[in-house]
Amino acid sequence: MGNKSSAQSSTPSLPIDSTFNLPSPLPSWPSGEGFGKGRIDLGGLEVFQVETFNKVWTVYEGGQDNLGATFFEPSSVPEGFTILGFYAQPNNRKLFGWTLVGKDLSGDSLRPPVDFLLLWSGKSTKVENNGVETGFFWQPVPPDGYNAVGLVVTTSGEKPPLDKIRCVRSDLTDQSESDNQIWESNGFSVSSSKPINRGTQASGVCVGTFFSNSSNPTLPCLKNNKFDFSCMPSKPQIDALFQAYAPWIYFHKDEKYLPSSVNWFFSNGALLYKNGDESNPVPVEPNGLNLPQGESNDGLYWLDLPVPSDARKRVQGGDLQSMEVYLHIKPVFGGTFTDIAVWMFYPFNGPSRAKLKAATIPLGKIGEHIGDWEHFTLRISNFNGKLYRMYLSQHSGGSWTDASEIEFQGGGNKPVAYASLNGHAMYSKPGLVLQGKDNVGIRNDTGKSEKVIDTAVRFRVVAAEYMRGEVEEPAWLNYMRHWGPKIDYGHENEIRGVEKIMVGESLKNTFRSAVKGLPNEVFGEEGPTGPKLKRNWLGDED
Repeated sequence: MGNKSSAQSSTPSLPIDSTFNLPSPLPSWPSGEGFGKGRIDLGGLEVFQVETFNKVWTVYEGGQDNLGATFFEPSSVPEGFTILGFYAQPNNRKLFGWTLVGKDLSGDSLRPPVDFLLLWSGKSTKVENNGVETGFFWQPVPPDGYNAVGLVVTTSGEKPPLDKIRCVRSDLTDQSESDNQIWESNGFSVSSSKPINRGTQASGVCVGTFFSNSSNPTLPCLKNNKFDFSCMPSKPQIDALFQAYAPWIYFHKDEKYLPSSVNWFFSNGALLYKNGDESNPVPVEPNGLNLPQGESNDGLYWLDLPVPSDARKRVQGGDLQSMEVYLHIKPVFGGTFTDIAVWMFYPFNGPSRAKLKAATIPLGKIGEHIGDWEHFTLRISNFNGKLYRMYLSQHSGGSWTDASEIEFQGGGNKPVAYASLNGHAMYSKPGLVLQGKDNVGIRNDTGKSEKVIDTAVRFRVVAAEYMRGEVEEPAWLNYMRHWGPKIDYGHENEIRGVEKIMVGESLKNTFRSAVKGLPNEVFGEEGPTGPKLKRNWLGDED
């Protein structure tokens, strides 16, 4: 990917003036059906992912970090393909992105617009030669039965030529919504977009373009009318992808509660309890073969640690040597991308700690629970197998990190992630992340240490619904009950104990608000459930 225009010496130097590339070249992926072929047929409309751009207009104020944004026209478009919309990105990071261009296979899937509507124009100072350059934002007016899926930006008040862009037949489009704001100034804003309906069965396709808050109607995304999973990776391709991108996970030097494999947990004394028969727990068999199966959580069963105190303490600590990660392979954006959701199991989640200005206060048993599932997700393009984003789970939520913002291990393409002390929330950078404000809240401490794993060493694909029986799901994956008991730790007493040393209602309210943001299992109110009962199992991460 490259930015083909260069700024003059008078222009401020910005991160976006450099292009990001993954540290190592992409390998040759194992042969397969449609994955990594560069083009995908959406049902009469073939699309190609363009990663090279010509800079059109830069604004140097507003937006993220008040550094402005840059707007690009896709370049190096393959013969027979046409532009569907321009690309935009904040200036506070290196250039790294893509848009789709389209080729009409059916004879009527693409049409030029009949006109252009001026949405906004504005001036940018600090441009080349110390001048003032105006940017003009145009929305294509589609012919009847077609939709525009992107905007055009120019530096001239003259309307763009009608053949600059193509509109898409309406049945090949779907509803979209704003994703991340790119830039805003005086009430005019532009945002990236994503399909409204997202998940493993949703056919909406992200175009990689942007729309504005002045777009009327809101520009749709594309739709894959040939959603047959033919561009999804095969099992050998999945193995190769994970070997290429499997992250290194660093644990805090003081971490006492490490992950393990699920079978290590079972073989070291994990017990299955049944409501009404609590005095007769049953040891869990390897792979969870004796765990009750079912589609819902009826509340009748739960897992717990072994009863003897020495065995209980040992299992709480986990076993890093046995640890393996469990892969769920998911089609996203109508099968144009693959999400590799990677699940990690911890036998025990440790207690939380609060930060009260300069002081760190233990929160007793708040945070403790048995059976902790965490995950991260690698989002990979099915056009070329390139890693674009990584999602890191953080308690009941999480966040996406673009590949250009990821730390990579040892010059290769393996991302680095950091698991927080005791709570195991995952972050892309080391240090303290505070759940709260004004230097008051719940601590999430991370850092590099000798406690580290390369997740490529032991991994197992446990689910890939589109493979139609090629992947055998372990019995424990279909255990839909709690992985830990329901215990009342009396967390309200713990909170009040901390509040006694606080001065001022404002400080107390900030602290209590931070605590309430934690998930229920952190308070011991209910044991956590397994991966299949998480919202993101069939849906998107956000």
